[in-house]
Amino acid sequence: MEFNPVFLIIDDNLIDQLVTQQLLKKVLHVNQVVIVNNGQEGLQWILNSKKETEKLIVLLDIQMPVMNGFEFLEEFQKLNDGIKNEIQIYIVSSTLDPDEIHQVKKNENVSGFLSKPLPTDNLRKFFIP
Repeated sequence: MEFNPVFLIIDDNLIDQLVTQQLLKKVLHVNQVVIVNNGQEGLQWILNSKKETEKLIVLLDIQMPVMNGFEFLEEFQKLNDGIKNEIQIYIVSSTLDPDEIHQVKKNENVSGFLSKPLPTDNLRKFFIP
């Protein structure tokens, strides 16, 4: 089975963007990585650029300007199920705040929580079916 989703990195930190992109390419051999700087840009990309049957994996930071990760999840919830069913969202954060972690874990649209920096040793188990 071929593993060829598009990854959308939603993170305002340039270093985290570059490190995550390189990890995805080197560890998972991902071809398509899109990077945006906040939740608003991420939603716009999903609505304007995502192809109909394309599998999309979103790596979402929590703390960002303009629209943070929680605000993104609120807006994402409003999208139609046809779009939402083709998208997996993983929170990628360095937060240690138990309230934020609880909020992430109870969100039905979030597939998982990954700590920064991404765990290269078990990265494959998260994303490869």
